[in-house]
Amino acid sequence: MKSTDKNKSFTLWPYMIVIAMVCFMGYIAMFVYKAMQQDVGLVSKDYYQQEIKYQDQIERVRRTQALGDVMLDYKAENQAILLQMPVTYQDKTLNGTITLFRPSNDQLDKQFPLQLGRDQSQLIETQDLETGLWKVRVSFTDDKEDFYTEKTIEIK
Repeated sequence: MKSTDKNKSFTLWPYMIVIAMVCFMGYIAMFVYKAMQQDVGLVSKDYYQQEIKYQDQIERVRRTQALGDVMLDYKAENQAILLQMPVTYQDKTLNGTITLFRPSNDQLDKQFPLQLGRDQSQLIETQDLETGLWKVRVSFTDDKEDFYTEKTIEIK
C-alpha cells in the first residue's frame, strides 16, 4: 500500500522549471524585438569621404603641433580668452577663424576672424557668453598649409 501512496504525491518542481524557462524565453524574445526596433545610425553612407576629411583634420593638428602649440588661455577675472601664437608663426601671414562652440546649444556659437596683433596674440571678450562649457576652435592657414587647434574652457 505504501507504494501507491508514493505515486499519488504531487510535486510542483517540474511545472516551476517549465514556467521559469518560458518566462526567460519571453524576456529574451522581448529583448531581441526591442533591439531590432532601435535605429542604429553609426555608419553613414559616405563614411569613406568622412574618414578622409578626418585624416585631413589629424594632419592639420599635427602640423600645428610641429610648429609649436597655440596657447589658448581663459582669464576669468578679465572675462577674456587670450590666443597667443608661438614665435614660429612670426614671419607667416595667417588667415583664419576662431570659433567659440557651445556643445549644449548650437544657437550660442560665435565666430571671429583671426586678427593677430604685432605680438602674435588676439584677445576675445567673453562677457557676452553664457556660463558653461565652450570649445575654442582655431582654424588658420598660411596660404600653403592649413592648421588647427582646439581647447575646451569653462566660462564662469
